[in-house]
Amino acid sequence: MARFGDGLALGPDLPNAAESAVKQALSPLEAPPDLVCVFISTSDPDELESAAYRAMNVADGAVVLGCSASGVIGGGRGVEEDSAVSAWAAVLPGARLEPFRLETLKTDDRLIVVGMPEGHDDDVVGVLLADPYTFPVDAFVERSDDAMPGLPLVGGMAESGGGGLEPGGRGGTRVFVDGEIFDSGAVGVVLGGDVTAATVVSQGARPIGPDMVVTRADENVLYELAGTPALDKLEQVVLGLPEEDQELAGRGLLIGVAMDEYAEEHEHGDFLVRSVVGADTDSGAIAIGDVVEVGRTVRFQVRDAGAADEDLAALLDRFELGPVEGALLFSCNGRGRTMFSDSDHDAKVLSRTFGNVGVGGFFAAGEIGPVAGRNHVHGFTASILAFGSGGPE
Repeated sequence: MARFGDGLALGPDLPNAAESAVKQALSPLEAPPDLVCVFISTSDPDELESAAYRAMNVADGAVVLGCSASGVIGGGRGVEEDSAVSAWAAVLPGARLEPFRLETLKTDDRLIVVGMPEGHDDDVVGVLLADPYTFPVDAFVERSDDAMPGLPLVGGMAESGGGGLEPGGRGGTRVFVDGEIFDSGAVGVVLGGDVTAATVVSQGARPIGPDMVVTRADENVLYELAGTPALDKLEQVVLGLPEEDQELAGRGLLIGVAMDEYAEEHEHGDFLVRSVVGADTDSGAIAIGDVVEVGRTVRFQVRDAGAADEDLAALLDRFELGPVEGALLFSCNGRGRTMFSDSDHDAKVLSRTFGNVGVGGFFAAGEIGPVAGRNHVHGFTASILAFGSGGPE
């Protein structure tokens, strides 16, 4: 018997698929579950709600948390662009679970997020699932360390889609918790007490060129790197790359901001990776997807299947939690078949590393996870929350 289990079932009858997936997740458990996570991929919001209600009924007695997605992960595999349900169940003796629903209130000059439970000294981790169209995910997550010091957040942005259709937009997503389904806001659960858990965020990028100090910047616009106009420095780096890396840079260049300024070298996993979103030939500036201060160390990055595979495997090999018994996996919808040869890549890497443990999750429209002790929203990442045995970690 085990403390964690997972299940996967495909449509076209999604309510029955939801029931099957949850029962699969519950079957190996040594006791009734404390937490059940359910992720549903379908293009039909009504069908999604029916499946979510069925799943919550089957898992009655547990805290049930879930959302819509363009693809789901369970049963040791990933399923994209098809109607499917994945479920993950956990027995957490001695844990305190506080489910929540977040909403935004508009004042004259700002949005206020309400609904986060009061923090406790023994809080371990929070799982957050958000509708990116109605909830200020980036702002909330980036400022969460101020409101909830030391609490890592892991999760992802919900999405509609599946059934072979293109993912939907505003109004098509759903998040649900404890018997209620919402078409806006965010839901989650804070785990505290006797819980052993740790996080891994694999950004899947490979550094290129040298480390550079930001010598002139304004918000997210970099004017100078190492005393040279940023665009000139970028061109120098790219022209010095092998041809295959030049091609990768041409498809989408990234930049990493070093999280530890005092490290002698900065390699895989040492950067918060962000996109290069624009350039101005007149000023020689480049714009990136984050605010960077003068004096920070940065390094350009590229992303491909090989770099993503190597980064995830290396991070998991260095994982220090002891035997992992179960894990939640939030993988970018730009990974899967878009990056690798199939939808199963990230699930298979976890299986090779952790063994036959319960792993569930979904393909997200943005992933949430901590890097160097601070919570961030990412893209093209695999964000993992792993559970082990023993006391709090």
